[in-house]
Amino acid sequence: MKYSIIVPVFNRPDEVDELLESLCQQEVKDFEVIIVEDGSSIPCKDVCDKYAGILDLHYYFKENSGPGQSRNYGAERANGDWLIVLDSDVVLPEDYLHAVDERLKMKNERYDYTCGKEPDSKTDHISHLSSIISSIDAWGGPDASHPSFTPIQKAISYSMTSFFTTGGIRGGKGKKLDKFFPRSYNMGIRREVYQELGGFSKMRFGEDIDFSYRIVEAGYKTALIPEAWVWHKRRTDFRKFFRQVSNSGRARINLEKRHPGTMKLVHLLPTVFTLGVIGLLLCTAILLFLAPCLSLLALSPIILYSLIICIDSSILNKSLWVGVLSIPAAFVQLMGYGLGFIEQWWKRCVLKQPEALPADLSEAERQALEKKFYK
Repeated sequence: MKYSIIVPVFNRPDEVDELLESLCQQEVKDFEVIIVEDGSSIPCKDVCDKYAGILDLHYYFKENSGPGQSRNYGAERANGDWLIVLDSDVVLPEDYLHAVDERLKMKNERYDYTCGKEPDSKTDHISHLSSIISSIDAWGGPDASHPSFTPIQKAISYSMTSFFTTGGIRGGKGKKLDKFFPRSYNMGIRREVYQELGGFSKMRFGEDIDFSYRIVEAGYKTALIPEAWVWHKRRTDFRKFFRQVSNSGRARINLEKRHPGTMKLVHLLPTVFTLGVIGLLLCTAILLFLAPCLSLLALSPIILYSLIICIDSSILNKSLWVGVLSIPAAFVQLMGYGLGFIEQWWKRCVLKQPEALPADLSEAERQALEKKFYK
């Protein structure tokens, strides 16, 4: 079997139904599906039973341990040469696996005796051949918004993929192959590489980026496959979205502690944005008392940025309402990440607290924290 598709699930039967329906439409059929129910109180067993005779589907229920460990649980039971990890809130276009197949085939067939200069010796030939046909070991693909998504989902998707919020790094327009770090919502990896590296760690947040770093640090080849994209629903309201991105901000500090030197300037921009917005709001409040006529001037950068977001999103989504909603989505995305980053920086770098959960947490508190992975 070529592909094993692994999906951890927590209380999302409706999403699983849509994902499995999209898997039924795949042009490539050489795959199995492994659903790992991670201690859900609303299981998706009945949904999976609907597809038992249509898909090569395996359903497992286990105690809650977070998505990373649930992916490892599924990987241990997988039969495919390639493991594909997906979030439960994605839907695949029908040519998703075909795009992956074509990309892997293209990589393995790049050497062509009719093209380019022939190696001068047998040694050169062997070296040249091996360098060209070496296969990728892991890949990731971009995500996009589906026309059926709610306006809030489209606004959140915009905030995660726009040039004006994240620099467009998750929009899949780039074709950089070296040191690409796949994310767990849409990630493929050779089974033997997964097993050798031990899969996902027990990090509370950012475990997928940690895994990608370990893949690259171990010398394996990663790549972006722009054509292997998914529709990603993300969060359904701003409160859940804020919690998600603030956890990502916290994870960035922990990732830098585990992998020194991986923090780049782009990771600091949401924090700079957050501090800038807070500073401008404070200036506005002060000017309201000292010089009311100048208070609007202090707000002008925020107003200008909001207008840019609204116009750009309205054009891309062909909806003024989505454009309006994209304004709070952008601020939630950037400031949620920035505030989480600042909080964790204070704890880890100033107070020197460890990454692990505090030892004095009750079991109920520990489980509640771990379940934040899914909320």
